[in-house]
Amino acid sequence: MTNAMNASSSSNSSSSSNSLHQTFSRSTIANSLAGKSVVTLDDISTAQIRMLLDKARYIDSHRKEVAHTCDGRVLATLFYEPSTRTRLSFETAMLRLGGKVIGFAGAQLSSASKGETVNDTLKVVSNYVDVVAMRHPKEGAAFVATQAVSTPIINAGDGGHMHPTQTLADLATILARFGRLNNLTVGLCGDLTYGRTVHSLIETLCRFGNVHFVLISPDELKTPQYVIDRINDTPSCTYEETRDLMEVIGNLDVLYMTRVQEERFTDREQYLRLRDTYILTEEKLQKAKLHMPVLHPLPRINEIAVDVDDDPRAAYFEQVKNGMLMRMALESSVLGDELCGYEPTDFVNVPEDELQAVDVHGISLADSRVHVTDVNAPENLTCPNPRCITNSELTLKRKFYKADSVRHEYRCMYCDEESESK
Repeated sequence: MTNAMNASSSSNSSSSSNSLHQTFSRSTIANSLAGKSVVTLDDISTAQIRMLLDKARYIDSHRKEVAHTCDGRVLATLFYEPSTRTRLSFETAMLRLGGKVIGFAGAQLSSASKGETVNDTLKVVSNYVDVVAMRHPKEGAAFVATQAVSTPIINAGDGGHMHPTQTLADLATILARFGRLNNLTVGLCGDLTYGRTVHSLIETLCRFGNVHFVLISPDELKTPQYVIDRINDTPSCTYEETRDLMEVIGNLDVLYMTRVQEERFTDREQYLRLRDTYILTEEKLQKAKLHMPVLHPLPRINEIAVDVDDDPRAAYFEQVKNGMLMRMALESSVLGDELCGYEPTDFVNVPEDELQAVDVHGISLADSRVHVTDVNAPENLTCPNPRCITNSELTLKRKFYKADSVRHEYRCMYCDEESESK
């Protein structure tokens, strides 16, 4: 992660008077995310994303210096579904910063098994801790948590919706390989319907601009419309859809593989039919560019053969390390705890073209984008998404926002699904 960013920083430094804007003081950088929840990376600006990437680079080379950053702090990891990498990554991040961790690893180990709502669980746990990382199988659960308490909430994955900290790991890995986050052709392959990591990555890369997305999936697992809308709304970004990985692999700068997620299917026969659609082998990889990194959020099942592991293009275990570093950066930032000795590099300064970029509706791509509940939305609206938390925790008030698209349709505040009328 270090070399490419340093090279990028040196290059930016030499031309800062012409191409860079928005220089931050150390105090502004350290405190710009203090007290903030992160449900999606739309909640923060590209300047703040750059700051997190910059902090992660510093942390990687200054482990001892940052070891007491979060002394006295407590993180709660509330994981309502199984996780190895993400939960351990969050916990290790806090421990390496000097803090402590409490939590549970499975809904059956919490009062959720007795029927307790997310709202009530958070109101209880927030009395014990300073920050919460939460994973939940229902889409919109992290949003519910942010509405329940003022304690910073970090979304560790809500169903098939969003996974912002995995995207931070992905960005760090891409940046390390290319020294940039734009001017790339990015292939995303596998389960693009339920792949929350895919949705988060696409939406975030659109903000940095000039990305061509190649969406590779069977028809049954295509990218959701609200994600396609984000690409279409970004003037500098384009996409194509295909079912054939080998037809396009030679054109890709980055290949992001995903597993077909059994836990998201209600029809096991459909899962069994689709799970082996794409299997990347070393032989197939020979048709790719020599420097095309292969990313995967893990766990893998068999979509990447083990013979790929020894190929220098295999970047998925590198992502794991970067994920921990990015979570260290994020946890300390939302707590407002300064990293000892950290001084932001020029990388945190937003280039002028990035700062001025807007979507087709004139909305800034660099600024955070937070949807606001439309209090005038028709009362007969419902969310048709069976995986939305509003369709399982029925005491939740349904909320909708008016999309920025040409149709100005209403979408669910919790899961972004287009609404329906009763």
